[in-house]
Amino acid sequence: MPAIDKSQVAELLDEIAILLELKGENVFKSRAYRTAARAIESMPEDLARLVAEDRLDSIAGIGSALRQKITELVTTGRLPYHEELRASFPPGIFDLLQLPGLGPKKVKILHDQLQVSDIDALEAACQDHRVAALAGFGAKTEANLLLGIDQRRHYRGQHRYGDVYALAESLVDDLRQHPDVIRASVAGSLRRGKEVLKDLDLLASSANPAAVMDAFVALPGIERVTNHGETKSSVLFGNGLQCDLRVVSDTEFPYALHHFTGSKEHNVALRQRAIGQGKRLSEWGLFLEPERAKKIEGAELPSGEPTLIVCRTEEEIFADLGLQYVPPELRENLGEIEAAEAGTIPRLVEWTDLKGTFHCHTVASDGRHTLQEMADAAAELGLAYLGIADHSKSSFQANGLSEERLLAQHREIAALNASRDDIRLFTGVECDILKDGVLDFPDEILAACDYVVASVHAGFTAPEEEMTRRVIRAMENPYVTMLGHATGRLLLRREPYAINLEKIIDCAAETGTWIELNANPYRLDMDWRWWRKARDRGVRCVINPDAHGIDDYGYLRVGTQIARKGWLRREDVANTRTLAEITALLQEKRNRR
Repeated sequence: MPAIDKSQVAELLDEIAILLELKGENVFKSRAYRTAARAIESMPEDLARLVAEDRLDSIAGIGSALRQKITELVTTGRLPYHEELRASFPPGIFDLLQLPGLGPKKVKILHDQLQVSDIDALEAACQDHRVAALAGFGAKTEANLLLGIDQRRHYRGQHRYGDVYALAESLVDDLRQHPDVIRASVAGSLRRGKEVLKDLDLLASSANPAAVMDAFVALPGIERVTNHGETKSSVLFGNGLQCDLRVVSDTEFPYALHHFTGSKEHNVALRQRAIGQGKRLSEWGLFLEPERAKKIEGAELPSGEPTLIVCRTEEEIFADLGLQYVPPELRENLGEIEAAEAGTIPRLVEWTDLKGTFHCHTVASDGRHTLQEMADAAAELGLAYLGIADHSKSSFQANGLSEERLLAQHREIAALNASRDDIRLFTGVECDILKDGVLDFPDEILAACDYVVASVHAGFTAPEEEMTRRVIRAMENPYVTMLGHATGRLLLRREPYAINLEKIIDCAAETGTWIELNANPYRLDMDWRWWRKARDRGVRCVINPDAHGIDDYGYLRVGTQIARKGWLRREDVANTRTLAEITALLQEKRNRR
């Protein structure tokens, strides 16, 4: 039986709290489960050991009934009480909780008063204006729910990069272990680092494609095989992701890899370049056309047939076309071919270039791990420094810190820094940008921080001009180091708020404010399409995981992929600096005031 960790236990306890609210149970009962979840998340000891040693009673705030349930969950991996609770509701009701603006209390009202138990029923109730008539809802809420439903349907069949890349790498590893596979790679949108994709493309080379296909369709985790051929097969995974595998000869592999990586626009432009050189480029090869081949001195070529130009790698394809190699992330026909012709494709940042990161949360606000645990995990990853930026007080839903709690955390960080030399912790805060652009804390509190992340967490519906003015005013505060998740988007869940990024980038250039590339798979914000402009204006990027737990440090790799797609080099990213360099850079930003 796989071990269940404390974050999974806390997540299940939170879900029980939601289910109890939906049932209309006493508010104190659901609160007890939430309190237990926070206590489990924040405890420094190993949960399994506490259970094995019968020491759960050492955790304050967890009564005997909850201790029994937690023990059952940790020792067996399941909790029948939770399963029975969940089974008492129609499955579609949990989809309602994913819509913006709907929490357990409102879902209960919809279910009890309108018998709404799924998305379709909610849409019908909104269209009949029955939702607007409910107390606590109104016409605006009804309109927003319809918008949320429409967006959810629009996003159907799409998948976030950060939710897919680990599965893709696992599948490629499985293919490479097959004795008949010579080479294997991810292709398509994922290889190009697109933030959202519809399906997954894999490519392999083999002299025995049928055997590779048989092994592929038998891999674990596949829910359904939709096509099983000798050179192409398609499967569906449980999350609805379609995966296509093509198998070609090893001679064809580099051409096929380039073709199926795309983008379509890049491929068309490169094919046109090949035609201009008397060549033809396709998924099957790069060929010299007969008319051009006849002009090659000493050539003995079959009449009327194109001749394959043998390229063993993609690099050789580009070289034969007179181009510098173009990394997959840049292949969008957005100037990469012109840059490759001029030899100005940059050396893009690598995730191994990162020396540290900022914008990380602890249990002090809404994180899942303690300050000590976050520091230990970052040090184990080899990071030289870590910035702690828990929420400020206005983010009450995230247990935002008061001035007193923030300064107390600073003292805790100072004590940790004094006790270890394997990692340096920086004191920070993710400070809310309030409606008028004023920050959530006064300057004297911000001045006590090593750095400040300024972020919008409310008031997303403001007009573009107002939102732009609001954010710019915050960026003009000399104590603001970096702008967090610039557009507030949640991929496949919430559209970005209206904001003029041209003006935001200009302001960042003028004030020296760093712009965050928030690497959380739901955000990947600022969007990659803006980073080349920001880079050329001299704006520094900082790749942050927005980590709410130690596992989220892995988002740094995702963020670096997006930075590469935005043409960013190592020198463009602030947190590629050494500890000494980043300390000086933080001080330089402060000195601009």
